[in-house]
Amino acid sequence: MDQVRLTRHRDVMARHVDSGAVPGVVSLLDHGGEAHVLVLGDLPAGADTIFRISSMTKPVVTAAALTLVEECLLRLDDPIGDLIPELASPRVLKAVDGPVDDTVPAARPITVRHLMNSTFGQGVIMAAPGTHPVQAAIAAAGLEPGPPTPQSTPDSAKLMSLLGTLPLLSHPGEKWWYNTAYDVLGVLIERATGQSLDVVLNERIFAPLGMRDTGFHVPADKIDRLATAYSTTDSGERVVYDPPQGQWSTPAAFFSGAGGLVSTATDYRAFLAALRSGGGPILSRPSVLTMTSDQLTAAQKAGGGLVEGFFDTTTWGFGLSVVTARDDLHKTPGRFGWEGGLGTSGQVDPAEDLITILLTQQAWTSPAGPKVYSDFLTSAYQAL
Repeated sequence: MDQVRLTRHRDVMARHVDSGAVPGVVSLLDHGGEAHVLVLGDLPAGADTIFRISSMTKPVVTAAALTLVEECLLRLDDPIGDLIPELASPRVLKAVDGPVDDTVPAARPITVRHLMNSTFGQGVIMAAPGTHPVQAAIAAAGLEPGPPTPQSTPDSAKLMSLLGTLPLLSHPGEKWWYNTAYDVLGVLIERATGQSLDVVLNERIFAPLGMRDTGFHVPADKIDRLATAYSTTDSGERVVYDPPQGQWSTPAAFFSGAGGLVSTATDYRAFLAALRSGGGPILSRPSVLTMTSDQLTAAQKAGGGLVEGFFDTTTWGFGLSVVTARDDLHKTPGRFGWEGGLGTSGQVDPAEDLITILLTQQAWTSPAGPKVYSDFLTSAYQAL
């Protein structure tokens, strides 16, 4: 990478810290195995600071599920009902904006594939709360979408029971819906292995890759390295979302496959580097190619996406996004990865042999992401 342009990258990130847009940032750019790490602002342990990575959990849990597929403990097109009977016979809304009790039986069973590519029929409705009756039912069940709150989430048995009381928003396999599939996938992993999700991830992902600081909570001897997480009020004021001694300081009742992990730049680099290399010690090359390729049909993308135009240049693989068209200098077709709504991003660009990791702890205020996110990617790519 060009050293002068790396200085420009630093200057761009420094502007966001100096302006108060983010309290601190770790930037890691790995080009061809050579890492360039930048640390700015108020962070308790510099480059070793631990961050809540929220939805960057999804690719990790999906990779763990693929290890079970490789061992034929799970099969992509097998129904999940034997392991998760709470979802064995779902009902489906006739219309998303219709009455909650106006349903029909699901046209087909929910399969492992539907969880992997997030088309099982339930997820975040991208509309203001109260727009549709089903949103109130979801909220009443305690499953209203929002940032992770591990200490207030029920255990997996209760969560699946609650989810089973709700109608699906579409028939399994017919439309992409964000988020919920990966909480269900985590439960499926637990029931298929007979182990808790934290144990499965440690045995199959973290230990083989040396990810010593990644998990669902931060132990007492590391808590001084956990960054304070912030959010923004409607009036634009920064407030503490979660302090170091908060919701990640003790084990939770539920290990969220959709957004529960904490990690560091070094640890997450190890995970992304394994995917970049074709699987490393955790997955086969065909599994990685499957995970990081387009796993949606045109019909499944129709009317969906986190923001308008999401699927114009991006698709979804198994647990992560995949760039399909270049409309910006940092959008190389084939680039894959995902973001975390509490202020993080992790991407792999095979064509450029590049890993980009951005870690802040300032929550996003919209799915489109803040300027620091787009500026991070732009300034990273201009350094090539």
